[in-house]
Amino acid sequence: MKYLLTGILTCSFSFLIAQTDFNEVFAAGVEDAEQFTTDYLSPVSESAVFNMATGWYNSADAKPLGGFEISVIGSITGFKNKQDKKSFILDPNDYENLDFVDNSGTARPVSSALGDLEGIRVFVEVEVGPGLPPERREFELPTGLSAEGLDFIPSGYLQGSVGLIKGTEIKARFLPKIEYEGASVGIIGFGLQHDFTKLLPADKILPVAISAVIGYTKISGDYDLTEVSTIGGSDQRLESDISTWAFNAVVSTKLPIINFYGGLGYVTGKSVTDVLGDYTVGIGPFARTETDPFSITQKTNGVTGNVGAKLKLGFFRLNADYTLAEFNTLTFGLNFGFR
Repeated sequence: MKYLLTGILTCSFSFLIAQTDFNEVFAAGVEDAEQFTTDYLSPVSESAVFNMATGWYNSADAKPLGGFEISVIGSITGFKNKQDKKSFILDPNDYENLDFVDNSGTARPVSSALGDLEGIRVFVEVEVGPGLPPERREFELPTGLSAEGLDFIPSGYLQGSVGLIKGTEIKARFLPKIEYEGASVGIIGFGLQHDFTKLLPADKILPVAISAVIGYTKISGDYDLTEVSTIGGSDQRLESDISTWAFNAVVSTKLPIINFYGGLGYVTGKSVTDVLGDYTVGIGPFARTETDPFSITQKTNGVTGNVGAKLKLGFFRLNADYTLAEFNTLTFGLNFGFR
């Protein structure tokens, strides 16, 4: 399976992966294809939500009026030890037409979009005409990112923040739409931080700052399946949106050069993947065309906690932090600012 560079660099939507094998599942019918695709994509959608919920702060000390910071932020979400996310159980009894070539009728684990299980062959039997025996089609189920030697999901974007009055700071993040070999993906987000210690008379002498941070991120992408599809039809493509909300309570030190920060948060997100276009399912008189066959919606939420450090050298700053969650994430930033 060939993986597109844009999918890797921008949170690996998995649907931005060139999925010749994925299209083969349509031979089993739309209902079977929907069920398989839902289970296959679920872990990568979940990991993407936790990935994009990070990076919203590197200090609890909000910028003063007119203070600003421009950042280049990167995140790596690992899943090397997440064996339960790398596969799922496919039970042929839950499918209408799909079954394993070996040990037919017996449930077994197969690869998710994060996994590395290879060489698993399945078959479907397709009706070809009245009085004729069904035609048997065999194909191999798709593997995932681990099969390509990738046990992490990276992302990157630009982020800016500006201080307003009374300890309030607004933020925005952005990745312009990138196009590569039929795929495109972009990121946009907005955030708000409020420093409660700015309301105290002794703010300037307090050794720590305490803030609340809220951030929203949306990733939008699409992939043209026409050139890799093995199923007849037209205008075949995948479109997906992943959105995430992050709510955090943050505390940090207020030292001149190096500071430490940490936070507790709650993340909630949703992914919507639409399989669009015309798909011809079946053979001969039993063939039919399905238009925009299905849409998959998946929701994710969970508690997070992180710790990090920030180094200030004049206008130049570096920061890094590690977030513990259902999927752990390392975030690092290169920052330029004035306050």
